[in-house]
Amino acid sequence: METLENQDNIDYSRIEKAIHYIEDNFQLQPSLKEIADHVALSEFHFNRLFSKWAGTSPQRFMRFLTKEFAKEKLTQSDNLLDATFESGLSSTSRLHDLFVTYEAMTPAEFKAKGDGLTIHYGIHTTPFGQCLIAVTGRGITDLRFIETEGHEMAISEIRTDFANAEFVFDKEFTRPFIEQIFYGTEKTITPITLLLRGTNFQIKVWEALLKVPFGQMVSYNTIAQNIGQPTAHRAVGTAIGSNRLAYVIPCHRVLQKVGGIGGYRWGITRKKAMLGWELGRL
Repeated sequence: METLENQDNIDYSRIEKAIHYIEDNFQLQPSLKEIADHVALSEFHFNRLFSKWAGTSPQRFMRFLTKEFAKEKLTQSDNLLDATFESGLSSTSRLHDLFVTYEAMTPAEFKAKGDGLTIHYGIHTTPFGQCLIAVTGRGITDLRFIETEGHEMAISEIRTDFANAEFVFDKEFTRPFIEQIFYGTEKTITPITLLLRGTNFQIKVWEALLKVPFGQMVSYNTIAQNIGQPTAHRAVGTAIGSNRLAYVIPCHRVLQKVGGIGGYRWGITRKKAMLGWELGRL
């Protein structure tokens, strides 16, 4: 598994570098060879790597990330999600979708700062770079990408929230959760359980995000409407930015109403990579 993780990290670094290059030179319409040269691969190997990672060609992947394509998807999603939100289903399709259950910490539990909890945590490589995951007996509390903030800062923030908990570094304990989240298939039936900590408003927003299907995009306005607060799109954006469970609670699927990519706590390039990766697998 270590070899697979190391290769995933190398692959993602090259894909990330390629996405940056295409963004910086988009108006020049760089050729496949130019992009491949930039990441120090032959055209053949780069095309094969990209197709294996993204599930589609570099050219089609970049089309996924244009404003025009995003606006088209947002229009489709607004109609598609009406039935999804009304029925309470987590998705209109089970393909590649995570089966998630969750519970929220009570104010008293949050005030106790994890007293009586044991938190196992580990650092793993995913298709989108390294992450830190923290797991209690009641569910996953955090999943954070860590290239930008560093390992120590990520875990120190969790330790602040759970100052009275016992922390155990154990990659073997946390590895199955990472495998299910990023490498599972539609045949995976064991639910992923989350332990959420946040205000009532934040939890309502995160609940709505869990209903956004794999490979779909919604606007901040759509989320606001579906939690019954149509004028609260800015507050929705703040709640999304407070999400501690990267990818599992899919805040990367929320875009600006005009099709702009919007912000992302763990980097805009990573958000684009996630969206393209999901669309390629549909």
